[in-house]
Amino acid sequence: MTLTPAVVSLVLLASGVTAVPAAQAHARDLGRQTLPAGDGWASAGPGTTGGSAASSADVHVAGSRAELVAALGGDNATNKANGTPKIVYIRGVIDGFESDDGGLLTCAELADPAYTLDAYLAAYDPAVWGRVNPSGPLEEARVRSVAAQTRRTQINVGPNTTIVGTGGAVLTGLTLMADTASNVIIRNITFDDARDCFPAWSPTDGATGNWNSQYDGISVRRSENVWIDHNTFTDGDNPDSAQPVHFGRPYQVHDGGLDITHTASLVTVSHNRFTEHDKGMLIGSSNTVGPDVGRLNVTVRHNVFDGALQRLPRVRFGQVDVYNNYYRLTGGFAYAIGVGVQSAVYAENNAFVLAPGAAAGNLLYDWGGTALTEKGNRVGTGPWTLRPVSLLDVYNAAHDPDLGSDAGWTPVLRRGPLLPASAVPLVTALTSGADRLIL
Repeated sequence: MTLTPAVVSLVLLASGVTAVPAAQAHARDLGRQTLPAGDGWASAGPGTTGGSAASSADVHVAGSRAELVAALGGDNATNKANGTPKIVYIRGVIDGFESDDGGLLTCAELADPAYTLDAYLAAYDPAVWGRVNPSGPLEEARVRSVAAQTRRTQINVGPNTTIVGTGGAVLTGLTLMADTASNVIIRNITFDDARDCFPAWSPTDGATGNWNSQYDGISVRRSENVWIDHNTFTDGDNPDSAQPVHFGRPYQVHDGGLDITHTASLVTVSHNRFTEHDKGMLIGSSNTVGPDVGRLNVTVRHNVFDGALQRLPRVRFGQVDVYNNYYRLTGGFAYAIGVGVQSAVYAENNAFVLAPGAAAGNLLYDWGGTALTEKGNRVGTGPWTLRPVSLLDVYNAAHDPDLGSDAGWTPVLRRGPLLPASAVPLVTALTSGADRLIL
């Protein structure tokens, strides 16, 4: 297809947007924008307005960690409770490892005096320690080290907040944490390398154990009405693939790109790009039947998963609408959509491009779920070779037990007409990710 201006306008209008690149618009106008009515689960209830009602005194520009903390209320430890409507524009690159004097802290400077990785590896080598969880003074020192990093690199966001990037905005080495912070909007930012200096060895995680990390690009917990839109999530120049192997397992320093957990609900995730990252999006963090039941309702639309390996998303409990997303999956991908305990995924008109030899039967993974609704999806080895494929049929042909075909609900909160899966690669390539914001 030739990308003439008429064609571009047509496909953008079909996805419910009007084409004006952010670079040609006044970026600060984005701070007053609210989630349109009917745009996914975050439009339910009172809707999502973020900090759009902020007074002029509560509109800030942040170009450093210190300025970001100040804009969000002034004290990172208490900012999560600051419900004053506020708009924060991100300018340039903000590094979560920024020290109070403006320099950059190293992992060694954040480590507890009793912790070193060499000592940790020597103490908890399965050949010495066995296959039981680490404990004792050295593990306690690692935990204290994690707490020190958390105080520095986890930036707490309060309710009624809009955080929006101006052109080229990057948040690196940090997590935006929206915990008990309802009515939040985060847009037009690249989240880069939210790394963990002190991963935990979990010897009972899987058959051979795994290294597990603490931090996500964005974490949404115990919050409602959250809109995550037009962001890019990446490991940048520090991919997990470049990390060493310890105890026979990759030393993984990254966790999720965007995680929605701990009873969070009414979230819309739209037009984001997850690139060259392992764990994309976790919805629900525990299999325990309890307060998450009836929660974790999320819309995932018009996103690009490019080189991501798993959790695209992985779902527990929630009614999750996964539609019009573009999956460009490498041969090393584990799975795309994880069907977890009591999950109700509705997957419609998504486009999956697989590396040659990759199996379409592995696009789904059963994490203890029983069913999902899927229709209109296409699979191919390139965006122009997509063909209709029943994700359930190819999964059930290759795995036991079978997954059922009815998730038990039908989405009604969708903005704009549903795109055919064949058009999804073109539309999302034009519109999704940071600095591709359509006004």
